Amino acid sequence: MSKDDRERADTRFNRTARTADDARNDIKTGKADRDAAAKAVIDNMARLKALRLAREAAEPARSTSAIKKTRAKPGKKSAEKAPALADWLADQQSGGRRT
Repeated sequence: MSKDDRERADTRFNRTARTADDARNDIKTGKADRDAAAKAVIDNMARLKALRLAREAAEPARSTSAIKKTRAKPGKKSAEKAPALADWLADQQSGGRRT
């Protein structure tokens, strides 16, 4: 093996070793970045929750009668009455549908 061949081999080896070290450092840095981003999200959620709770505490309490007035009464249908079943079936058959 000549001196030039040995130098080229050493250069290649050092380049790959350096690349592997850089990859390990990137992995460590990436984990730190993810951890920092996750902490920032959690801190922001806590801040927003505190603001929401403070806003809700500052609002006057709603009365239950006001809530009941706004709800529609269940079971009530529109003023239009549904046709009788026999009429509906006759209409379906005359329209070409078979049941």
